[in-house]
Amino acid sequence: MTKKAFTFPGQGSQAVGMGKELADAFSEAAAVFEEVDEALGQSLSNIMFEGPEETLRLTENAQPALMAVSMAVVRVLEAKGVSVSSDSDFVAGHSLGEYSALCAAGTFTLSDTARLLRTRGEAMQRAVPVGAGAMAAILGLGLDEVRKVAEQASLGDVCEVANDNAPGQVVISGDSAAIDRAIELAKAAGAKRALLLPVSAPFHCSLMQPAAEAMEQALAVVDMAAPVVPLISNVVAAPITDPGEIRNRLVEQVTGLVRWSESVSWLASEGGVTQLLEIGTGKVLSGLARRIDRNLVATTVGLPAEIESLVAELNADS
Repeated sequence: MTKKAFTFPGQGSQAVGMGKELADAFSEAAAVFEEVDEALGQSLSNIMFEGPEETLRLTENAQPALMAVSMAVVRVLEAKGVSVSSDSDFVAGHSLGEYSALCAAGTFTLSDTARLLRTRGEAMQRAVPVGAGAMAAILGLGLDEVRKVAEQASLGDVCEVANDNAPGQVVISGDSAAIDRAIELAKAAGAKRALLLPVSAPFHCSLMQPAAEAMEQALAVVDMAAPVVPLISNVVAAPITDPGEIRNRLVEQVTGLVRWSESVSWLASEGGVTQLLEIGTGKVLSGLARRIDRNLVATTVGLPAEIESLVAELNADS
């Protein structure tokens, strides 16, 4: 039996029209979007299907929207006999995708997940005034090299490594002036490219401490069950199952480094996983998987045709 991990995308994968094909094709998907709309008291699905793009891109909308599409795919797969508990060995998600992964694995209810992500998005946006923080992708330098660049660029400001996405693809986060300095230093250090990311806040750095405190409060009062399969946590790049530890790691994750490259490497080496299924919108994680470990088969499962293809593949295996 091939060992599989269900993985869930993070912010940046959103696009106007997301989820519409699923809702039109499957009643289970439409029901997910209705439940999320109800939990948030707004028609998020309308923003997802029709835009405008700048409204969808707002952190407080993008986060629950991406989770909603991932969960719509999960529910359709379940209706076709494919589930996290029977067809995956692990779950993992990139940043907000960790919440999608935990919802799929039964730790949170769908409504609770939507509300948690709305809280998270609003708290992250509130933590730093718009324009005061920034993030940049550094391509072509190793993690340690980028750490040195961030340290040199800080000059009393915050400049930290935020995401270790894949070999040669590292994201930094912090005060705008420090990020600008880091971009120039990275180019001087031999980076192939160093560019600002189109994000509205500096995620995964110490400037997000107020958001971490907001999430600590929100997570303290929500019901949590052990996931049906282990979660590979962003901040420890190893499997966890205890609800108390999951809660703590989700709080740490707001200011902490997303160790995605290490997480995927762990799945391939220690976890024995050979296939990653990217559940939801886009194909960012599948692209990263190929850079992290060439032996991994990465499959995107976000559109009706991709769902049918996966179901057929699993049925042929069984």
